[in-house]
Amino acid sequence: MKFADLIKNNSWLSIEITLLNLYPDEKRSISGYEEIFNKLKFMRPVSKNISIIVKTVYDSYDNTEYIDVSGFYNNPKDNTHGHTNSLAIEFTPWNEWLGMEIDEKSLQNFSELEVIAHCLYEMTFIGFEEEEIQAEMKKVEKDVEEYKNMTDEEKEKNTTSLDELLKEFGKEEKKDNTDKK
Repeated sequence: MKFADLIKNNSWLSIEITLLNLYPDEKRSISGYEEIFNKLKFMRPVSKNISIIVKTVYDSYDNTEYIDVSGFYNNPKDNTHGHTNSLAIEFTPWNEWLGMEIDEKSLQNFSELEVIAHCLYEMTFIGFEEEEIQAEMKKVEKDVEEYKNMTDEEKEKNTTSLDELLKEFGKEEKKDNTDKK
């Protein structure tokens, strides 16, 4: 089943209730979600050889669970970048979302309404206007290009290693813990 089928087969009122149940803090943005849902109903899907996967993920760093929405290449040969098959799809144009299949396991673990709600939340992670989302993507691509063009010395000066970052967070946590005493 494609995401477009889910959108066409469900009503906004049911999705609104589910979305607010899953993401109560989004009440202030609910009219934006409704507007996007209505746009999706009339948008022409663009087929993609990618499936949408909705799954519960356990984060052992802070012992929390969250819902992850990502893409997965249906045909691993399409993965020309050599990265993992899991794709961040929040920057994907909405007509391409509509053309993606919903992973069968996702439909077993979540209701159609929950899948739609989680997808709408992911689709709007950057913003509620496609132009805004694409502008942010262009900014990210520009930053990546600038990084690639840096000398090794510039890269070292302008980046932080994961170890340094974790150390920095560790110091902040200790400060917070000592402040609470």
